[in-house]
Amino acid sequence: MPGLAGRWMDLANRLGRRALGTTAENPPVGCLLEKDGLVVGLGWTQPGGRPHAETVALAMAGEAARGATCFVTLEPCAHHGKTPPCAEALVRAGVARVVAAIGDPDPRVAGRGFAMLRAAGIAVAVGEGAAEARRTLAGFLNRIISNRPQVIAKLAVSSDGRIAAQPGTETRITGPEAWARTHLLRAEADAILVGLGTVLADDPDLTCRLPGMAGRSPVRVVADSQLRLPPHSRLAASATETPVWLLSTRDGAVAPGVSVLVCAAAPDGRVNLADGLEKLAGRGINTVLVEGGAHLIDSLWQADFIDRLHIHRSPLTLGPQGLAAGPLLTEAAKRLNLITELRLGEDTASVYERRGQD
Repeated sequence: MPGLAGRWMDLANRLGRRALGTTAENPPVGCLLEKDGLVVGLGWTQPGGRPHAETVALAMAGEAARGATCFVTLEPCAHHGKTPPCAEALVRAGVARVVAAIGDPDPRVAGRGFAMLRAAGIAVAVGEGAAEARRTLAGFLNRIISNRPQVIAKLAVSSDGRIAAQPGTETRITGPEAWARTHLLRAEADAILVGLGTVLADDPDLTCRLPGMAGRSPVRVVADSQLRLPPHSRLAASATETPVWLLSTRDGAVAPGVSVLVCAAAPDGRVNLADGLEKLAGRGINTVLVEGGAHLIDSLWQADFIDRLHIHRSPLTLGPQGLAAGPLLTEAAKRLNLITELRLGEDTASVYERRGQD
């Protein structure tokens, strides 16, 4: 069982999760101020990335912040950007101690936040709740360290390992609970990526359709090497409401609101996925949820770009004519760590992540 400090940090980590998919290029941080065994302030990074979690918590606490302990999931920032440094705000507020889950690898911070706090006489401890903080902050950390977003793939498969009744057709494989969980994953992502084949076969809208969460819909991205996105598709028709970006080897106009990110071409003429992911990182995308199609997910898997994998398994049988899930389904347990399994009505969900993420 975690000690008292671990329980406070667990709550801070839960607060940080509330910000997933909403913070633009900034990290989804959670912060809690504790004094005399009571929570006097709490906060998480606000939509668009500002105010930061510490600023929100300090505003709630007011004078009660003096002498409090700050539990925060990431090292407080130390640089002047669009807002003053959070480390400086904590010093001004008179907190006595800061407990941070992990340091910030951003070169503008990278230990400077901790140094600023210690120089002001504030006690600093690092490492409590680190594993869970890294999971929540994985997208930001990946973008800063590797210059690409965290790639999260989601696959729905039948009991006989099929992802569609026939190639090129839309097939509802899982039930309502798995559907709801998929839309929650969308709400927690900065972008959702599909291949053009999925768009042509399904004409999806790729928004978050959980009640009251339409505003949490991610940027919708299509790997479309030759700019073949139909102008009257649901994506193109709604691009002025929810952004649509195309990763393409060509430049050009498709429909109002649709942006084209020109990428290098792979040897087969498709989009070079490494360059495409780098382009997304350059736009401040921390996490990308990939929902299809089979070729895109397989290409990402073969290139070792998939950092987390959600497999939703259904008791449904589709038969030998169905489209097979490919090697990812059998290789997942060999290359990734299974971190949790869930029951979703008649379906199950298995979540894997890249080894060493802890």
